[in-house]
Amino acid sequence: MSEITKDMIIMDVLMLDREAAPIFMKHGMYCVGCPSASGESIEEACKVHGINPEKLLEDLNAHFASKK
Repeated sequence: MSEITKDMIIMDVLMLDREAAPIFMKHGMYCVGCPSASGESIEEACKVHGINPEKLLEDLNAHFASKK
């Protein structure tokens, strides 16, 4: 698995591992199941929700690294 990046679509990340959903929610992104998640990049969603994308990416990548 390569690194999760800010240009990835939220749903694509969730399709890699549904256990990533709580990480999005921890950062204030509670709409991981909404239609926007299917077409919105992590960076776009972070802008809309006022979330620091670097912190979210750090947590997501730590999660996926722990699965190796």
